[in-house]
Amino acid sequence: MAASLNHPLAGRLRCLATCSVLLVALLAAGESRGDDPLPSWNDGPAKQAILDFVAKVTKVGGPDFVLPADRIATFDNDGTLWVEQPMYTQIVFAFDRIKAAAPDHPEWKTTEPFAAALANDYKAVFAEGEKSGVKLLMIGHAGMTPDAFEQIVVDWLATAKHPRFDRPYTQLVYQPMVEVLEFLRANEFKTFIVSGGGIDFMRPWTEKAYGIPRDQVVGSCIEVKFELIDGQPTLMRLPAANFVDDGPGKPVGIQRFIGQRPILAFGNSDGDFEMLQWTTAGDGPRLGLIVHHTDGVREYAYDRDSMVGQLKRGLDAAKQEGWILVSMKDDWKKIFSFEED
Repeated sequence: MAASLNHPLAGRLRCLATCSVLLVALLAAGESRGDDPLPSWNDGPAKQAILDFVAKVTKVGGPDFVLPADRIATFDNDGTLWVEQPMYTQIVFAFDRIKAAAPDHPEWKTTEPFAAALANDYKAVFAEGEKSGVKLLMIGHAGMTPDAFEQIVVDWLATAKHPRFDRPYTQLVYQPMVEVLEFLRANEFKTFIVSGGGIDFMRPWTEKAYGIPRDQVVGSCIEVKFELIDGQPTLMRLPAANFVDDGPGKPVGIQRFIGQRPILAFGNSDGDFEMLQWTTAGDGPRLGLIVHHTDGVREYAYDRDSMVGQLKRGLDAAKQEGWILVSMKDDWKKIFSFEED
């Protein structure tokens, strides 16, 4: 016998029917939007390579399945995750640190590379390679505790703005790369930064910008000394390099600080060449990718002849090594989160 319209069962049936309609509508809306984990990427070989790689290494029982504990992905920072032109952000920071200390060092006005830094002459500082830049970093970043240095970094990033985009540097992270990081972590990858930049310069802000906690940041570092000051245990930063995490130093840094060879590596310059080599030479499924800066309208276009983020060896070897060249102009729908869709 059918339940009457006023019967309690009829009310529950009407409620179930309404919920079913709403559920179908929500599912349809989700399908219409699509479940694309990389919405800022244009469809093409680069995007598909990432999707296919993650699919095969996470397929339980498949021939290329990789245990979650072994799903290690490493990313360069400058030029891979955020803007590096017209100069590395940490070098801009170092220049500002030299200017702040200049009143106590009148000799710097006639001493290189300090004179060039005071004049904002990046070309002069790097005319003889990166040694002068490293010297500026050592002087400007030492003579204080790690906590004091971190506060200086946080304060500087809160006010410093990029000369072209007139925005804080931490807003100039690449939205497509943030999506890759989130997609990998959703598939039980552990994502690391492996950068030539200073480890203590990056640690204060990478979790907010990329979702990468400070213990998953590998970078160059200076010497630190333990000492007692007024009876209190203290760490002091010294003006001497401890480890340079660039070029051949990157695989060394990966082994030293991570202890596992990655199965995926993402870079953008020849400073990442050896990291890509080390990653893709391992057994099993491997993926190496290079962000190629090809968009001079929305960002910058540069590679072989650039003073910053030079990409020469990587361009020449990518095809032979099986590395994916990601064209910023062709593969990315948007570069920054603040761009209109």
